[in-house]
Amino acid sequence: MRLFVRLITAVAGVVGAAVGVLLTVESAWSLIRPGARGLIVGPAAVRDALSGFSWDDAPVRIVAIALVVLGVVLLIAAIASGHRELRLHDPAPEVTVTTDRRSLARLVGHQVRDQDGVAGATVTAGSKRVRVKAAARFRESGDLRERLTSTAEHAVADLPLPSTPKVLVSVTAPKERR
Repeated sequence: MRLFVRLITAVAGVVGAAVGVLLTVESAWSLIRPGARGLIVGPAAVRDALSGFSWDDAPVRIVAIALVVLGVVLLIAAIASGHRELRLHDPAPEVTVTTDRRSLARLVGHQVRDQDGVAGATVTAGSKRVRVKAAARFRESGDLRERLTSTAEHAVADLPLPSTPKVLVSVTAPKERR
């Protein structure tokens, strides 16, 4: 979703900047040479191009509907892409404490990576679940999954979260070298 929002905002920004530059150039040109034809487009060319359309024409209505749909899509994308912070228990009535998902993932990740037998781990965290994907250092991992699950659950339980997220741990064996 973030890629979509970034792409749409980049395209909208470039189009808006291009229209702004065009309007600025045309306005400056009309101030420098009043009554002259426009430098790039010219008001007469725009007026002539648009004079063939009426508000009742199908292309005008299709463009209007497309712009409304684009506006709604941009609005939904902007609302959905906001940073979702995880709220912690407030230490005092006038104090609000929050953390973000990345910080929670880092905290769990550091503790998981410190365990014996872990070659590496990636952690994603949210308000409902913390997912740990660990790579074992050795082919025989033994009770590594249980130890990592316990470590991650303790790390999450130590935080003053209103509801404890579910911890999911998966361990993969290292690949054989040839």
